[in-house]
Amino acid sequence: MSGEDRLASELQHRVVAFVRAFGLHQPDETPCGARVSVSEAHALTVLAEAGAISQVELGKHLGLTKSTVSRLVDQLTERGWATRHPGDNDARQRLVELTSQGRATAGQVAQLRAERMVRLLDRIPRADRAAVLAALDALVEAAREP
Repeated sequence: MSGEDRLASELQHRVVAFVRAFGLHQPDETPCGARVSVSEAHALTVLAEAGAISQVELGKHLGLTKSTVSRLVDQLTERGWATRHPGDNDARQRLVELTSQGRATAGQVAQLRAERMVRLLDRIPRADRAAVLAALDALVEAAREP
């Protein structure tokens, strides 16, 4: 095995270990303990920040396909967290926005996420924090498809 192959294998093992340790593999709960799926939590966050946006825009923010976003919005509307309505300028466009219950849920998710990040940061030595953040930035950039 070449040096690059060994590094790629180490990266794989470490990313998988992080996914498990952080709880990203749990289908019905976010890593911060919210009783929503990770996809729902991300959608709630985007909608809370953006207000009413099209499903296409939501998909771009989340990096999801049109059909996946449609199913996700169906889930949010079934839970009473979002509504879907035609766009003002184009009736074919579907706008999605949070209901008051959805905004409350988004707020709870944001609070739990912030608390989890504080606890996580507290467990990282101060001297290593900047390097951890830089490494995460590099990993995110490398993971983006061209």
